[in-house]
Amino acid sequence: MKPEPGAFFLYGSTILPECILILGLLIIFMIDLTSNEKNTTLLYLISLTSLLGTSMILFFQLRTESIISFSGSLQTDSFIIIFQIFIILSSILCIPLSIEYIGCTKMAIPEFLVFILTGTVGAIFLCGANDLVTIYVSLECLSLCSYLLSGYTKRDIRSNEAAIKYLLTGGVSSSILVYGFSWLYGLSGGETNIQKIVNGLLNTQMYNSPGIFAALICITIGLASKLSMVPFHQWTPDIYEGSPTPVVAFLSVVSKVAGMALATRIFNSIFIYSANEWKLLLEILAISSMILGNLVAITQTSMKRMLAYSSISQIGYIIIGLVTGDLNGYASMIIYIFFYIFMNLGTFACIILFSLRTGTDNIRDYAGLYAKDPLLGLSLTLCLLSLGGIPPLTGFFGKLYLFWCGWRTGFYLLVLIALVTSVISIFYYLKIIKLIIYPRNEGINSYIRAYIVPPSFETKNSIEFSMLVCAIGSIFLGFWISPIFLFVQEALKLSIFFS
Repeated sequence: MKPEPGAFFLYGSTILPECILILGLLIIFMIDLTSNEKNTTLLYLISLTSLLGTSMILFFQLRTESIISFSGSLQTDSFIIIFQIFIILSSILCIPLSIEYIGCTKMAIPEFLVFILTGTVGAIFLCGANDLVTIYVSLECLSLCSYLLSGYTKRDIRSNEAAIKYLLTGGVSSSILVYGFSWLYGLSGGETNIQKIVNGLLNTQMYNSPGIFAALICITIGLASKLSMVPFHQWTPDIYEGSPTPVVAFLSVVSKVAGMALATRIFNSIFIYSANEWKLLLEILAISSMILGNLVAITQTSMKRMLAYSSISQIGYIIIGLVTGDLNGYASMIIYIFFYIFMNLGTFACIILFSLRTGTDNIRDYAGLYAKDPLLGLSLTLCLLSLGGIPPLTGFFGKLYLFWCGWRTGFYLLVLIALVTSVISIFYYLKIIKLIIYPRNEGINSYIRAYIVPPSFETKNSIEFSMLVCAIGSIFLGFWISPIFLFVQEALKLSIFFS
């Protein structure tokens, strides 16, 4: 086959965003090797510059037609680019959260930034991976960085425990996922490319065989474990509680965005002729996640463990958009993920700031926070209310569109359970907000009682800046949901799913 002129530059542009990130982490790595005095400002500036440069290129590529490059290993279209932009946005918001935290905990800065950028690169490649081998390598790139980041505070026993548990459970789930891939490889006649697997399954007439059902079960289990869906969620609370809080904030959004992009492409490409089966499986997992996540969150005394179970329930809501299988459902899923980034990271920013000032993340220690630290108390209140879906905040409009799309496609039971569990989630969010508003001195040590920050709306550090950005997004983004919805729909129409 004769190569077309300019094809190299065309294919090279598809991985230009990833190349910029790789260049940024290599520069940080070289500075760490060659310089004795670490200029922390320069390292953060390099990482943020590479992320911003990547996001600008992705925005320019957003309206491009679908491109398959590198012998079918990678695919680029508007659907994939939207998820890649979300990953970059999450990393841009997470890095400021880590600046003060790393300074207080005396962690090594260059390695931390290298792991963050490497995990981001793996997540971006995972969104566009079009080959089983590329999917697995990208997934492990993200997973290995996640394991290392979880155990980054080496002197903390809880962090070491979290890293070991994450490594063991992550390895098991990856093994099950690869076992499902091996079924697809054998049933399709030795193909690893997604499009060729579909054609191979059609040619060999294996779509109705027991083997394809075994592959579906294994892949669903592997993806459900990565997405923290019940009953494959057991690792999530311990990892949330033991890992450094900026790492938890990064993992809570980046892993979900990349996992949802991968799940959407696999189920709607490879298992397109088994739609009823995988939709039923995901519906059962989503219902289990919403019920158990919200009920167990009520009993938690740690903010980080409460958010762990809250995130388990949130992935159940997001799955509603996936199982609809139409343009509106995907658009509502994407919009809710976009809103969730701001709501969740805003909550984590408040937790990080409070823990650095008080040394605790126990829920009871937040009593009277509104009087002690008005800016922090107000921001945390707004983010929690938005997560609960209280109107007129952003989370309300996100859930409204998501549930409406699920209802109009016939998933009545799923939407009804989502509505009931959303009401349950409001209960434990309001329980925390009640503590924030009303002071209580029983059972609180003298240091927490003496904690007072004068009222001020000027940002004193990078954590407050990210907190304010996320809080503003949690309040006002919902008012622009109609133009955002139309924009996402127009972008998705250029994707291979709707072309």
